[in-house]
Amino acid sequence: MRRHDEQSASFRDALWVSRCVGHAETTPLRLEDVEGLARFIEVRTLAAGEPLQRAGEVPQAVSIVRQGCLELAVQGPSGRMVIQTLRPGDIDGDIQILLGLPMPYETRANTETTCLMVSRSHFEELLASHPPVSRRWLTSVSQRLARSHSRLTSLLGQPLEIQVAQLLLEERVDDVVSLRQTTVAALLGVRRASVNRILRKFARAGMVEIGYGKVQILDAGALAHRTTEL
Repeated sequence: MRRHDEQSASFRDALWVSRCVGHAETTPLRLEDVEGLARFIEVRTLAAGEPLQRAGEVPQAVSIVRQGCLELAVQGPSGRMVIQTLRPGDIDGDIQILLGLPMPYETRANTETTCLMVSRSHFEELLASHPPVSRRWLTSVSQRLARSHSRLTSLLGQPLEIQVAQLLLEERVDDVVSLRQTTVAALLGVRRASVNRILRKFARAGMVEIGYGKVQILDAGALAHRTTEL
């Protein structure tokens, strides 16, 4: 019974991953593709602050966030800088494996985080033996690169107030942004004091509530309007 439960859990994880890596209507997966994916998935839980991948190292696995949050960070002139956060459904390490490149950043758990892992060798075998999975994964890579490009171009040259508002809207989960102000500042490449000043302005306007290590969005509509009115 326990083995059956474990197999069922792996199959559910595989179905969930298949939804994360592209559009089912354009690249449908067959039952044998999902079953093949399920065979390769391993579950790993990281404590808050625990590293998953180190900068400069060749990734040994593809990671899909199941629960929690991962931070991608680099070492800048003033210390460690967070450049992106990954939430449930986000994927890390696959592009580097496909291109044969080392990790350009460190990946670390922001909170206790559960990841679904597919080892490098299993990932390569999966793509070679299941063409629909390969096509679905290519769609996912293209979408992520397009989103990153769109985000960079939309923020380029914008006033900091607009950048903070857009970041809060992008990073919210159930209207809560579970990031420290230092992390928000690092994501935008500015000082924490500048972010704090803008957050307090938003709080006085009733748009957000500032808490320890998080920001509660009270009026998402007003915050979205702020990104277009300046």
